[in-house]
Amino acid sequence: MNTSSYVLITGASSGIGATYAERFAVRGHNLVLVARDKARMDVLAARLKGLHGVAVDVVAADLTRADDLAIVERRLREDKRIDTLINNAGLAQSGSFAQQNGASIRQLIDLNITAVTCLAAAIAPRLAEAGTGNIVNLGSVVGLAPELGMTVYGATKAYVLFLSQGLHLELSPKGVYVQAVLPAATRTEIWERAGIDVNTIPEIMDVDELVDAALVGFDRRELITIPPLHVAERWDALDGARKMLLSDIRQAHPAERYSAL
Repeated sequence: MNTSSYVLITGASSGIGATYAERFAVRGHNLVLVARDKARMDVLAARLKGLHGVAVDVVAADLTRADDLAIVERRLREDKRIDTLINNAGLAQSGSFAQQNGASIRQLIDLNITAVTCLAAAIAPRLAEAGTGNIVNLGSVVGLAPELGMTVYGATKAYVLFLSQGLHLELSPKGVYVQAVLPAATRTEIWERAGIDVNTIPEIMDVDELVDAALVGFDRRELITIPPLHVAERWDALDGARKMLLSDIRQAHPAERYSAL
């Protein structure tokens, strides 16, 4: 990557987003930080400028608000210096599906699905035309596991995985790299915001370890990076089984087991 390029990071005021900002600053990349908390981003920006001599722009935006989302979309469409999008901003959920209300569900979908999709759509045409660039989408292993009980959150993260796979098929022939990062539980503020006591989670990864592992996958140009997965062949087997299933779908007639007796 060109070290004069800009990396736009959402959810950049803390946690995974702030750590991505630190790592890309160390690599010499200029930054556009996007989050609701401008004060925290200003502090982070000043520190990264002082330590690493990079340029840092701060954009205060609530990506669940259409007007704010449009501002960031426009920046991604028009600022040709930005060649990397880190789609990190997201919400978690607490409680079962029956305990959710319409407002909280809409907010979760607005941030975890709508914003992620719209921001990727804003930058993708420009990157494809340039023949280079990167889109990194933060998903979750919860998107693979309805058994974990976070139904709406898991569904949004399953969407992020599918979106990333689809974007890879469309954009990689045009020189654009797309990565989906699937963390498990990571020590960030997302749990407190969801009303979940992080100390009740039996195993949790530190955010520095998560981002460093994700960047190893980034440098290797992995499509799917799952830092907590210790047996990589498990993912290969799952993805291989999915592709085999597709080869056995023939849509002209129902399968014989659905024939009327």
